[in-house]
Amino acid sequence: MTSHFPILQVVLPLLAAPVMVLARRAGITWLIAVAMSAAVLGMAGWLFVQTGAGETISYAIGSWPPPWGIEYRIDAANAYVMLLVAAIGLLVALYSRASIAAEIPADQHYLFYTMFALCLTGLLGMAATGDAFNLFVFLEIASLSTYVLIALGRDRRALVAAYQYLITGTIGASFIVIGVGLAYLETGTLNLADMATRLPDVSDQRSVRAALAFLTVGVSLKLALFPLHLWLPNAYTYAPSAVAAFLAATATKVAVYVLMRLYYSVFGAKLVFEELAVGRVLIALSLAAMVIASAVAIFQRDVKRMFAYSSIAQVGYITLGIGIASETGLIAGIVHLFNHALTKGAIFMLLGCIALRAGGVGFDRIAGIGRVMPLTSFGIVIGGLSLIGVPGTAGFVSKWYLVVAALEQGALWLAVLVVASSLLAIVYVWRFVEAAYFNAPSAHIAALKEAPAGMLALSWVMIAACIYFGLDTRLTLGGATDAAGALMRGWP
Repeated sequence: MTSHFPILQVVLPLLAAPVMVLARRAGITWLIAVAMSAAVLGMAGWLFVQTGAGETISYAIGSWPPPWGIEYRIDAANAYVMLLVAAIGLLVALYSRASIAAEIPADQHYLFYTMFALCLTGLLGMAATGDAFNLFVFLEIASLSTYVLIALGRDRRALVAAYQYLITGTIGASFIVIGVGLAYLETGTLNLADMATRLPDVSDQRSVRAALAFLTVGVSLKLALFPLHLWLPNAYTYAPSAVAAFLAATATKVAVYVLMRLYYSVFGAKLVFEELAVGRVLIALSLAAMVIASAVAIFQRDVKRMFAYSSIAQVGYITLGIGIASETGLIAGIVHLFNHALTKGAIFMLLGCIALRAGGVGFDRIAGIGRVMPLTSFGIVIGGLSLIGVPGTAGFVSKWYLVVAALEQGALWLAVLVVASSLLAIVYVWRFVEAAYFNAPSAHIAALKEAPAGMLALSWVMIAACIYFGLDTRLTLGGATDAAGALMRGWP
């Protein structure tokens, strides 16, 4: 059975989706979602352990050997990402029952869980597949389900946010499929490992470089790389809380993995970073994201929107590590991918707790919330400290490695900018602290009580992970080191 885990972790949520449609009852569909997510996490954990020793697992579908048939190819890099996605998926599935009961009409609950299962299918498939066209197919599955999940928000602006994301996502998908087509035109294969062996012989062709350009722009739209991020603030702000937490922790992270895989394992670091100097462009855009998005976050009137802009800045830190184009830089980017997923997932889950009690998370609504919801508010503060990169939190580890990577390249100015941009995070995190703890609560806020125990406990699991992985880095940093090594070696 374990030999089929690479395909089962994708097929299981795909099969669960139609079962949920047939079941329709909220309680049953929730149980199916939780059981499915737990099984997927178990399989992802097994694959992570198997690939930790440097093993690459090849799974041929339909008994057609690669490169002629579709192949799932698992190594330390995508196993690391799949473990993250599966873990977040289970926590969000458990969290969602109370959350969506307050934010989504009862007759649409089954639709939420169905789309959640399909989104999980797409994200895991994107990470697992070794086929370029299947990558596009799974990206579309994840994207289409995401549009519906965002549109389920109770605010009518959620429909506009979903439509904006649909337009942007369609453009990105079009760029990706054009890039795949151009790469196939030159190599005659869709198998990514086989494509990687053929591309060096034709790397001087314009169509190969055009393919890289199209894929870079298309994937950058999906990961919200500045300035291709315009879909993200509204999507995170108006989506249901469980959806915002899931997307912030997984969707952009899988897209970042795809970009790293294309750069290192398919097109090769020599072409991407030495001949075309893509790293310089990535560094420039990453710095712009880190500074501009953080500055914009400071002036937001809604806490969810503030942390949405923070996500754009944090993606900048991840892509900065990729742009540095060294092993230490890549490790920093990968470990920040993991750490930011935990931090931002926790923050949006806690904001969902506040929204449940206060009816919203605008700054005018949360004045004094720290006095009546102390555990929820303190959790957000700890998450904010991780975003800043305070020692003892997960965010410090990845920012430290970014600084080390910059110094290794002799770029003191870059290390200074990493530290300086973190000071902007202090400002927008302080805005929440000031509103929650230093403002007097209104009569409405004073009458509130803590969030339901289940939602709060699951949120604090994520917060506890932010602290734990800031002190013990064997899993996150060790896994990121193995993942970086696998990416830089390429697929054998």
